[in-house]
Amino acid sequence: MSIKPRPTLWSDAFLNSDHLTIAETLRDFVAKELHPIAAKIDREHMYPKEIIRQLAEMGFLGMMVSPEYGGSGLDTMSYTVALEELAVACASTCVILSVNNSLVCHPLEKFGTHEQKERFLKPLARGEQLGCYCLSEPGNGSDAAALKTRAVKKGGKWVLNGVKNWITNGREADVAIVYAVIDESKKHKGIGAFIVERSAKGYSVGKVEDKLGILGTSTTQIILENVEIPEDQMLGSEEEGFKVAMNTLDGGRIGISAQAVGIARAALEEATEYALEREAFGKPIAKLGAIQHHISEMAIQTDASRLLMRAAALKKDAGLPYTKEAAEAKLFASAAAMDVASRGIQVLGGYGYTREYPLERHLRDAKITEIYEGTSEIQRLVIAANCCKEVGG
Repeated sequence: MSIKPRPTLWSDAFLNSDHLTIAETLRDFVAKELHPIAAKIDREHMYPKEIIRQLAEMGFLGMMVSPEYGGSGLDTMSYTVALEELAVACASTCVILSVNNSLVCHPLEKFGTHEQKERFLKPLARGEQLGCYCLSEPGNGSDAAALKTRAVKKGGKWVLNGVKNWITNGREADVAIVYAVIDESKKHKGIGAFIVERSAKGYSVGKVEDKLGILGTSTTQIILENVEIPEDQMLGSEEEGFKVAMNTLDGGRIGISAQAVGIARAALEEATEYALEREAFGKPIAKLGAIQHHISEMAIQTDASRLLMRAAALKKDAGLPYTKEAAEAKLFASAAAMDVASRGIQVLGGYGYTREYPLERHLRDAKITEIYEGTSEIQRLVIAANCCKEVGG
């Protein structure tokens, strides 16, 4: 399938001219540069280094960062528009940008000192460096407060020891935001966030995971063995690490919902195009009721996912609480991406099950959106807790 001109979406009513310009710019870039190599990125597990370099030059590695610190100064809605367009062609490229923007640049700008922003945020926002987010551990995924990694202050430095797991961008990252326990007796208030450079002695990349999907990204362990960093590389206060982590994940979930929407839209466009061209019983299969049922369900789920995503982005841009909306968007959009991709394969029949068509890749890529940055089960807990808070006051 070739990338067509960007369709006019009825939910574009939420967008302004700047958002639409970003969409058109990236749609053109995707058609020329990314779509032709998307299958190769997946097939060869190829990190899209040149694509990331070009996107950095275009200002997409620090989209929401203030221009003062090397960013583009754009809003969250712009960010979701960009990620959706990238995910239509390549979910791997999309999540590389999502991690750098949401999970690394955001906490540095929100919680960092001016000196930290000058030293670490600027090169990350400009795309001169790449970041990763180190929260999960081998025995700790969804229970973010049950960390085993420890940080001890010695002689004016922090010494970190532990192993982090499931780290997107782990193999390529120059800078990591690492979460570690400072004082176990304080529970979640005893967790600190730290800025750790790849060059630090004792920092190493461990196992590189062999995954089902998003094969153009690395997912690794990060091993910390007596890693010493200066005191001034703590992000926030000694009691704020858990707050930094949770605040960061809220924004990250909006990014993952955008990735899921892009995957679903790709599956919908590809299945619809195939249905219009493929004939059976003397007519295009798009005229068959069974196929129309699939396409209509795919369209409904994709549009509904985009609306939830844009509602969360609007609240974040307005400075309003958006934890529940971000969780709703991620939960719904990730489930929709899985179902839409599966239905797309069904529309193509046997062809959908082959690598000749990208539907099988979309299905593999969609699955992770139900898992990382908080599983679907965790999203339900977040949503319920916030509903109870809203009702109970």
